[in-house]
Amino acid sequence: MVIGEGSADRSTQPFEGRSILVTGASSGLGAAAVRRFAAGGGRVLAASRDQVALAEVAASCADLPGEVRFGPLDVSSPADCKAAVAAAVEAYGRLDVLVNNAGRHDFRMTTEVTEEQWSRDIAVNLGGAFFLAQAAIPHLLESSGNIVNVASVAGVIGEAYSAAYTAAKHGVVGLTKALAIEYLKTPVRVNCVCPGGMDTPQAHTIEVPDGADWDLIMRVSAQRGFMTADDVAAVIAFLASDDAKAVHGSIQLVDAGHTAG
Repeated sequence: MVIGEGSADRSTQPFEGRSILVTGASSGLGAAAVRRFAAGGGRVLAASRDQVALAEVAASCADLPGEVRFGPLDVSSPADCKAAVAAAVEAYGRLDVLVNNAGRHDFRMTTEVTEEQWSRDIAVNLGGAFFLAQAAIPHLLESSGNIVNVASVAGVIGEAYSAAYTAAKHGVVGLTKALAIEYLKTPVRVNCVCPGGMDTPQAHTIEVPDGADWDLIMRVSAQRGFMTADDVAAVIAFLASDDAKAVHGSIQLVDAGHTAG
């Protein structure tokens, strides 16, 4: 669906004429990123499994100068990842930015994690980012575009009762660095954001296993409290913009100082 036209200069609409694919876009950080890009004049394909919620996100952008369309994506499916990239290119004729935001965090006792849960956690939190990047890179080479991966503070430190999630998010950090080196001699940029605790719907529905030690869980809680999704979306937009043209292979901690000491 088309949301306005807009013709302001690049300083007020830094993404005018650019095509952006945002995954996990139906709520929380993904939805905030969609609105941030649309506010900057971008042409966004918002992707997620929840089409009803995506329609609401698109409607919330109705007064913004960009354009928002939406489509289905299960990031655990490599075929879906390829299809989402193809849909963005078909919708807008090019791809300039890929935001690998989709993910899921479930607390579990390590000794109780099943093979299926392990495989699902890795597929959702790491595999999707890989297969989306793999499909997007040929188009990003054409557009001199960039990738912004979303990991977590769990990508740089340990998190209790989160072995699979933490392993996957460390993988996203490693993926970012590997791609940055592989494409060092091209115009493509690859960066990563590692958010701390955010006030999102997922944060309010997450469950912890019986017998979990809350002192260990709260070790990853920032003293300044929850950030908003908009706080982190602003950093994603910066990395995706020309203002960050010298930023490549970086791991940006956005955690209100939690990992500073």
